[in-house]
Amino acid sequence: MENKDNLAELHTLRHSCSHIMAQAVQNLYPNAKLAIGPAIDNGFYYDFDIEGATLKEEDFAAIEKEMKRLVEMDLRFERYVIPDVQAQIDEFKKQGEIYKAELLEEHKNDNPTLYLTKDKDGNVLFNDLCSGPHLENTRKIKAFKLLSVAGAYWRGSEKNKMLQRIYATAFPSKDELKAYLDMLEEAKRRDHRKLGKELDLFSVHDEIGAGLVLWHPNLAVVRENIENYWREEHRKRGYVIVNTPQIAKSKLWEVSGHIDHYRENMFFVQKENEDDDQFIIKPMNCPFHILIYASQRRSYRDLPIRMAELGTVYRKEKSGALGGLTRVQGFTQDDAHIFCTPEQIVNEINEIIDFVQDAMSIFNMSFEVELSTRPESYVGDLEHWNMAEAGLKEALDKRGMKYDINEGDGAFYGPKIDFKFKDAIGRTWQCATIQLDFNLPIRFDLKYQDKDGELKTPIMLHRVVFGSMERFHGILTEHYAGAFPTWLNPKQAAIVPIADRHLEACEALFKKMKDKGIRVELDDRSESMNHKIRDCLQNKKIPYVLVVGDKEIADNTVAVRARGRGPIGTFNFDEFVQKLEDEIASKGKSIVE
Repeated sequence: MENKDNLAELHTLRHSCSHIMAQAVQNLYPNAKLAIGPAIDNGFYYDFDIEGATLKEEDFAAIEKEMKRLVEMDLRFERYVIPDVQAQIDEFKKQGEIYKAELLEEHKNDNPTLYLTKDKDGNVLFNDLCSGPHLENTRKIKAFKLLSVAGAYWRGSEKNKMLQRIYATAFPSKDELKAYLDMLEEAKRRDHRKLGKELDLFSVHDEIGAGLVLWHPNLAVVRENIENYWREEHRKRGYVIVNTPQIAKSKLWEVSGHIDHYRENMFFVQKENEDDDQFIIKPMNCPFHILIYASQRRSYRDLPIRMAELGTVYRKEKSGALGGLTRVQGFTQDDAHIFCTPEQIVNEINEIIDFVQDAMSIFNMSFEVELSTRPESYVGDLEHWNMAEAGLKEALDKRGMKYDINEGDGAFYGPKIDFKFKDAIGRTWQCATIQLDFNLPIRFDLKYQDKDGELKTPIMLHRVVFGSMERFHGILTEHYAGAFPTWLNPKQAAIVPIADRHLEACEALFKKMKDKGIRVELDDRSESMNHKIRDCLQNKKIPYVLVVGDKEIADNTVAVRARGRGPIGTFNFDEFVQKLEDEIASKGKSIVE
């Protein structure tokens, strides 16, 4: 996990660089109006309103050249407290800086500040409405790169004007920038949307709707194997598996608090008649699991009750935010809810963390941990929130886990622990989560009879391991660059005959492997042998190719080539099949050597 101080310094560097980029753009496009330019996780951006000019990536070289000129001038950043806010608002309006005027109007009671960019003689060359912080001067800006340009509505509202957003990044050194740019190139190669087409994994169609995914047979196979693993692990760990409907009356979502706190993300079913009940397509599974719990009397002896579901939910998203598998509107959540006593909380959290660790080890992923606290909009009282946050913190501390605190990013009903999975090229993805909830059990009046005969309210843990199945499969596709391990791969082996006369023998081997449940392909195309081998290993990313000719038929052997390794030897056919079965059963280990 990166040091917080280092992250803060990087944020300051990038924020300062965004001001230099804005200054450079205004120097090159004098009619450019400035909106906002914050630092973000991987860099920074700035939004511009430039009448009569459409920025393209071909323009980046000129902007970067101007930025470098400004950096080399050794300009000084200076904080300036605005003495007369109304006068500054009027000045912004006079300059045509309508977006800055609007922002300043909103923050006029917050002791607003400008950041001035001054040359060595103290002349103000540029100013920007900003709370900072910034570098002392441009000398510390060593390495930056403009990355892309996109449209962005002012304040994120489609009702407002579309602005032009330049995305960029900056690092303390050229080596760090190069490493990041190399990673971006590798990310492009691994992009699951690109691989999705090449490997025939999934598709999204306008006729169905943005963010609604069709799983093609190849990816459906991957999903089937992960879901089988999911079910096995849950049963082994003491969960019961349930299934719940796709819609429910609005009253359920009123009780849960979703109507008040999540309405904008919910799909409402149109009513045919005014007197009909209002139904809502479920955005979450938790109220259904709560009602299963409430369907009968519960004793302390019954707890913990661990309830799991691969439940498909639907959440309304802006179309511009959707993409591939990683941001969708309909997705299947590997959801679970645990109803327990206060004394069981720490143990249950530890069990979940064990589950996450075991699952991620299979996919060769590590993870970082964040504790997210009470958001601005929440249900319940502060006492319960404080207890919940303390409970999660205690579980992490007792386990000796390193974690960051993400203030205000909890769910509206409880704080949470988020696990950010790290993929093969070092990117992090938020997937697994544990949310501790005192509030929903109270809102639904859940009870259990304690050993003293009293009725008490259980604690509820919301939990996912993989998160959304759609998102997780998108991440996996990029993590493996489409080269899924043998146990997951849509095709685990391919058989290639050297010549047509070997086809009959290959068909017999194909049937034997298929009868054993191995996903095998017989490549009988009229292409050259080398072309078929290359296509199977490199393009289709099949783990093993079995080449069969006269000698192999005579000896009951196969000449095996492995993806990424080339020829690995000649094997007795039955011996190879056994090794392949062992590798599939191992879920990730390379056994065929």
